[in-house]
Amino acid sequence: MRIVVEAVSKGKNGIPLPETSLVFESGRVTVVAAETGDQPTVLSLIASGRMVPDSGSVTLDGVADAASARERIALVDAPDVSDPSPDLLLRSVVIEELMYAGRSTSRDTVAAVIDQAGGAAFAAVRMGDVPPAVRVRILAEVAAFRRGVRGVVITSPDRHGGDPREWLAVATDLADRDFAVLVVCGAASAEIIAPLLPPRPAASEPEAALAVAPAEATAATASPAPAPTPTPIGTEPTPTPAPASPEATPAPADAGSAEAGESATASPAPAGAAPELAPSEATPPHTAPTPPARAAHAAAPPAAAPAETAPAAPAPAAPASTTQPESEPFA
Repeated sequence: MRIVVEAVSKGKNGIPLPETSLVFESGRVTVVAAETGDQPTVLSLIASGRMVPDSGSVTLDGVADAASARERIALVDAPDVSDPSPDLLLRSVVIEELMYAGRSTSRDTVAAVIDQAGGAAFAAVRMGDVPPAVRVRILAEVAAFRRGVRGVVITSPDRHGGDPREWLAVATDLADRDFAVLVVCGAASAEIIAPLLPPRPAASEPEAALAVAPAEATAATASPAPAPTPTPIGTEPTPTPAPASPEATPAPADAGSAEAGESATASPAPAGAAPELAPSEATPPHTAPTPPARAAHAAAPPAAAPAETAPAAPAPAAPASTTQPESEPFA
């Protein structure tokens, strides 16, 4: 059995109970510090399903069921709630508790219960005068007699004085019998008891995986990887061409700009090579018109004339025509 008390509070501004969280479960003793007035009683009532908190929740094995919690969790010696009157004899208190538990209240049964708790010498003593260790043990044991009870909440056992290790031994005996035990006490007693409690086991691997899985699922959902395009069986995948670099892609020649006199930008020539002339530099800006007699041979490429702004390196000569022009008579 596992009881989870999560962020419960009662009253305004944390009075009488500020926000508190705790867990107690079968086979273990859980000690929680609560002081200042009604805090121990209010926390014990909420943890045992007997009071509704103003905030937070209480679950028993993952289910918020206050009725089931009241049936399965016994409240022991809570001030002004379940503590016996200090004027009653110990024997009378045991008879009353056995009657609530549906057990035999015969003289022999009562004597046996008191004797097993080490209180045979105090059977006829007022509850206010019974030693703290005997009081806590008898009240916890008779509460555990009730049918269906598998959890015990012991409230403020340190208010009676005595050694805290004595009532811790009572709580440990109940836990060894697989009861879920919660002890609500003062801060000083809790500090003394804390080193004596066994360490809680580390979370198991499935619990750790559950704790990490939501974060991993959120990360996977936030940035999904693109799904690959399926390739038909028997077909080799077509490689995706790499995008061309802007520097490697030659700019298209603009004829209009060349005719308007705009010069194109050339790539730098490698070291030691002769620079190539741009088209505007290969053709001289002022070329004499072709004589009428040579109109028939205009298709032959003329020799390239040096440009006015040509660099020091000579321009490559144009190929010579294989057809010789006809001779013209002198005028």
